[in-house]
Amino acid sequence: MRKVRNGYLIAAIIGCFWAFTIAVIIAVLMSFSTGESFRPSFLVSFLQGIATGLTTLFYRNKPILSVGLAVISIIFCSLGFGSILIDETVSFSTQAFASVLFAIFTAWPLIIILNSLSPGDVDKHDFEDAVIKFLTGFGYIFFTTIVVIPFYVMLMTSLKNQQELLQNPLDFSIDLSKGMNLFRSYFELFGQFGFGSYLWTSFYVSVITVVITLAFSIPGAYAVARLRFKGRTAFGRSVLVIYMVPMIVLALPIYIAFSMTGLRNTVTGIVMIYPVTTIPVALYMLQGYFRGLPYEVEEAGLMDGLSRRAVIWKITLPLALPAIASVSLYVFMIAWNEFLLAFMLLDDPSKFTLTRGVSSLNSSEVPRQHLMAGAVIATLPIMVIFLSLERFMTNGLTAGSVKG
Repeated sequence: MRKVRNGYLIAAIIGCFWAFTIAVIIAVLMSFSTGESFRPSFLVSFLQGIATGLTTLFYRNKPILSVGLAVISIIFCSLGFGSILIDETVSFSTQAFASVLFAIFTAWPLIIILNSLSPGDVDKHDFEDAVIKFLTGFGYIFFTTIVVIPFYVMLMTSLKNQQELLQNPLDFSIDLSKGMNLFRSYFELFGQFGFGSYLWTSFYVSVITVVITLAFSIPGAYAVARLRFKGRTAFGRSVLVIYMVPMIVLALPIYIAFSMTGLRNTVTGIVMIYPVTTIPVALYMLQGYFRGLPYEVEEAGLMDGLSRRAVIWKITLPLALPAIASVSLYVFMIAWNEFLLAFMLLDDPSKFTLTRGVSSLNSSEVPRQHLMAGAVIATLPIMVIFLSLERFMTNGLTAGSVKG
């Protein structure tokens, strides 16, 4: 295969950009976690990245040499010209810790990224392999950081008291010596603001929404996927169009209709309107999955004397359980996180859902740490559920792309 790229240049470029990326992320993480000032050094991190990349290229079978070279950054940092610039007030142990993090997360990934390269010219395949590894690693780190940092800030703010927030709003470190007093905001939310009631309301409203959605979407999706009737194609294509109508367009008509019928400021009204927003997307996801199921299995059941209803109950639904589980999770998340309708239709605090309860904390009369604690309470349950059942979610999101 024709040699098309120079290994030295590729290793130097990837090394410098990777080192600077790590320097920025380490500086941000250390600043948020300690409340001190950490800044990345553009020039020094580039130079150390180039040196680490070239060393890895020459000694890719001896990664300890690359790690050793990167560890030199600890010495440089302690002398005041490392890849991460630190104020004089920062303790030496904190400086050393930041330097160790930079050394490890610069050298170790570069060993993996540059493994396919060799000194001199390299072919197109090896060049693309190194670039893909670099972009993959950069994507993992970048997107993980932009997700974790806001949640970390939210969590740390919820553990502060009013005095600490006024003294230094940008200090997101934590004082473990306070013990259980750290969670004072959470205790006050459940004791004084009724967040236990908000959690329970959101939970059972979400569960009821899931049940109603499945009750309508399963037979509807099966009919579109399997049965033959006039307008079937148009109906199947129009389902998602209905879902794409912005809820803000329907907000005023819904508010007027619910006010006139006495359904505003009632949980019953919320339970009635939430499935309207979830049934279209559930129909779209399930019909794609049903089309992907082998029709021969259902025909065999019909030939054995089963009715259409029995075939659906005994054959189709068991085969569709992964899709049903993923749709249930998706619908639950929509209902749990829904805010516009709850904000518009609910005024009585005893009937608030969790999102409506959190929004009520956004007031000058309520300490900021209480708002952050409420946001954590609203985020954690759905995060745990999603991470636990994410594989079902993935199956459901790709089910609609299968065409039978």
